[in-house]
Amino acid sequence: MADGLEGQGPAVATLVTLVRPARRIVAFTGAGISTESGIPDYRGPGGVWERNAPPTLSDFRDNPETRRQYWRDRRRNYPTLRDTQPNAGHVALARLQRAGLLRSVITQNIDGLHQKSGIAGDTTFELHGTAHVVRCLDCRATWPAEQIQAKLETEPLPICEVCGGPLRAATVLFGESMPETPLRRAIAAANACDLMLVVGSSLVVQPAARIPEIAVASGARLAIVNHDPTPLDDLADVIVRGSAGQVLTELADALLGDDQAAGSG
Repeated sequence: MADGLEGQGPAVATLVTLVRPARRIVAFTGAGISTESGIPDYRGPGGVWERNAPPTLSDFRDNPETRRQYWRDRRRNYPTLRDTQPNAGHVALARLQRAGLLRSVITQNIDGLHQKSGIAGDTTFELHGTAHVVRCLDCRATWPAEQIQAKLETEPLPICEVCGGPLRAATVLFGESMPETPLRRAIAAANACDLMLVVGSSLVVQPAARIPEIAVASGARLAIVNHDPTPLDDLADVIVRGSAGQVLTELADALLGDDQAAGSG
């Protein structure tokens, strides 16, 4: 049963006690870790950057007006996402990785803030894709987002220069499967970890939310840091209700000591 619900102070102390002996920690993050960077918590694979109702894959393919509206919105919104910076929660996880405690990060987010904070790109598994790459839906060719962004001034409905197919950010649309390689690596990481640290995820978006269950079934302990209850609370060894930035900073400080804390700025 879950422990440490009586208040953030005692709960963080319980979290530290649980995490201290772990050597193969995997973090599973959702939108809640990025809210302190100014990204509103909008559930869904496209997040806040799809401010209108996210289109289905078939609608995006079949409806030119859907695509035009998408690129109008992206031309306006992407620079904000591009310039958003990691917050204390992202930085704390990067500190844990530098110390050799955190093996990898499995994220439902598309914002790239884990990589900006210093988490190694090859240990960050983006289950819902990334907003920083643009992909052809037909031939799967890809481009850096900035390259396509620069074209939007004169090309409001960009198409693939390889095959002429429709372009879109490499994020998961409704009706589209999660990318196979990140999902496979995430499942392997869940099977191999000794502690899964869930941060800022409602754990309701499937099938990504099954990843922590896989970890528990493989013998890992489970810690959840989230403002609201989740469907997996009964599986958790400890739950902390509070700010991801504050909780993770306190955790990293406790595990790594004052020298690491001073060096993280």
